Amino acid sequence: MITVKDLAQLIEAAAPLAYQESYDNAGLQCGLPEAAITGVLIALDCTPAVVAEAARRGCNVVLCHHPVIFKPLKRLTGKGLVEQTIMAALKADVAIYAAHTNLDNVRQGVNAKLAEKLGLVNTRILAPKTGTLARLTTYVPNRPEDQANQLTDKVLQALYAAGAGQVGDYKECSFRQDGLGTFTPGAGTRPAIGAAHQPETVAETRLDVLLPLHRQAAVLAALRQAHPYEEVAYELVTLQNQHQDVGAGMVGELPEALSPAAFRQLLKTALGVPVVRHTAFEQDIKKVALCGGAGSFLTGAAVAAGADAYVTGDVKYHEFFAPEGRLLLCDVGHFESEQFTGEIFRDLLLAAFGRTFAVLFAETPTNPVQYDC
Repeated sequence: MITVKDLAQLIEAAAPLAYQESYDNAGLQCGLPEAAITGVLIALDCTPAVVAEAARRGCNVVLCHHPVIFKPLKRLTGKGLVEQTIMAALKADVAIYAAHTNLDNVRQGVNAKLAEKLGLVNTRILAPKTGTLARLTTYVPNRPEDQANQLTDKVLQALYAAGAGQVGDYKECSFRQDGLGTFTPGAGTRPAIGAAHQPETVAETRLDVLLPLHRQAAVLAALRQAHPYEEVAYELVTLQNQHQDVGAGMVGELPEALSPAAFRQLLKTALGVPVVRHTAFEQDIKKVALCGGAGSFLTGAAVAAGADAYVTGDVKYHEFFAPEGRLLLCDVGHFESEQFTGEIFRDLLLAAFGRTFAVLFAETPTNPVQYDC
């Protein structure tokens, strides 16, 4: 039996809730975590009509990108679309789960999917986040008889398994330094080395590893479980290093340079959009920055990255002045830039759970913006 909780854990392993923006409310919007899943309906937005479609097609979970609830609800009286959606879901016994800016801010998230649709290569995060990493330092006894460093390796393997030691595309990264540690066991202790009240000087290996802050509890639990000492000495320091796999937007390159007109046609064809709002720009387009959804806040980062074009949605009139002729700013629409998010959900579910239950794309239209062309 696969439950809503299992689904949540799967999504949050790929896009941890710790990576969502402060204003966001990703996660389980309503429903019982222990409920068995009969089917999942994938949508960009959840509305009463989407809930009705889920119930009609035998799905008791709606998996969406945009959260239904952004602000606390004080009552449920059916006033407004948010209350109506939650009430419809409760009546139909349909759970709603949303992965929003946490899915925007991971390397294989919304922006990677958009970059894939545009055929970009050599992609990287446009604006990596800081304050998401920590350095863990600990000390493991280095006994002369342990020539194979089995104790050190045991601790390191436990830390790696818990999520430490990843630097970009490199795994099992650490630093080791040999030295001397001193301690005197107190009354009632059961030291792994020495005896109570007897000062000890022990050869030790200092270990340093990086870890994502949201894995702190798991990594420290693994450290205590694997370490031979009764009292484990460690230091945990939050870093301001950029996390190259976490952050907003993405930048990459087209296989071949395109004229501005050809690039805009690529946007229309690849994204199926009838209209592209854009600035004037005459140089060829090779390096492309992008951000699904409302991404005008990254225009400066796109310019700084040396992008020839920046693709996003929800650009306001005065924001079109920001590039000052340094790149082609293209607004393809909010919905249009995020419309392929459902493919990420589908691939995660099928890879983890196979075809245990139906995984369907919603047929209900939810884009509130219409075009006359």
